[in-house]
Amino acid sequence: MGKVITRRDFIQGSTFAVLGATMGFSSQQTKKSKVILIRHSDALDENSKIKEEIVQQMLDEAVKTLFNQDDPVKAFQKIIKPGEVVGVKTNVWSYLPTPPELERSIERRLIDAGVKKEDISFDDHGVRTNSVFLRATSLINVRPLRTHYLAGVSGCMKNYIMFAKSQPAYHPNSCSDLGSLFYLPQVKGKTRLNVLCALTPQYHGRGPHHFSRRYVWGYKGLIVGQDPVAVDAIGLRLIMAKRAEQLGKAREIPPVPRHIEVADVKHKLGNSDLNKIDLIKLGWKEDILI
Repeated sequence: MGKVITRRDFIQGSTFAVLGATMGFSSQQTKKSKVILIRHSDALDENSKIKEEIVQQMLDEAVKTLFNQDDPVKAFQKIIKPGEVVGVKTNVWSYLPTPPELERSIERRLIDAGVKKEDISFDDHGVRTNSVFLRATSLINVRPLRTHYLAGVSGCMKNYIMFAKSQPAYHPNSCSDLGSLFYLPQVKGKTRLNVLCALTPQYHGRGPHHFSRRYVWGYKGLIVGQDPVAVDAIGLRLIMAKRAEQLGKAREIPPVPRHIEVADVKHKLGNSDLNKIDLIKLGWKEDILI
């Protein structure tokens, strides 16, 4: 395994020059990972309520671009075939759950692609016993972006911890082995799409389960890709940029997010190096940060 990143490495920039051309992770992958960042200025109304029709448009445009299709249903059919059984791993953290508007947008396109409604399930804590997840042929991974006091960031890789028999077993060393969750028997080879919801991300927290509206902002975006490492690397870059803007450069790094590099270097799950991520930005560009 390559060198594990330390906080000193981050600060010195020897392995994590996030504001330069690369995050500095020593990627072992050779093929570039395609990630779509899409934003819409009208995704939230004046009361920060999510507009479902706009979220549907954002998801559709992101998936069409990701798979080079001119129709969202055809794009979903590139990864999900009619008659499949699909588990959608969502997140129910009470303060910042996966928005139901985004869940419904995903379900709508799965049904359009030929999946029966009874063969689709959205679940979080119950995925290991959910009958649909137990017979699922494909998984979709969707959750909000936020900081996490142990892992640094809660992204798509952290979202799969509920597939583990023991969640605490993945907590040591800043949750560094989260990438290995994608090789569990119930998961391996099944994840077709990762959607990191950045409509209202949280960029700072003070401990387990801490939440404050003070640290949540209306970014109005979605980060979409097939490579969960690349998606999380972009999410982390966004969090760091917001922290630098609001908290100052000295606090731009959340608790060391080791798992992103380790998923790349040790587990060969995907690309963490920005030089090996093809980031395509769509839509609203104001205050995009990255």
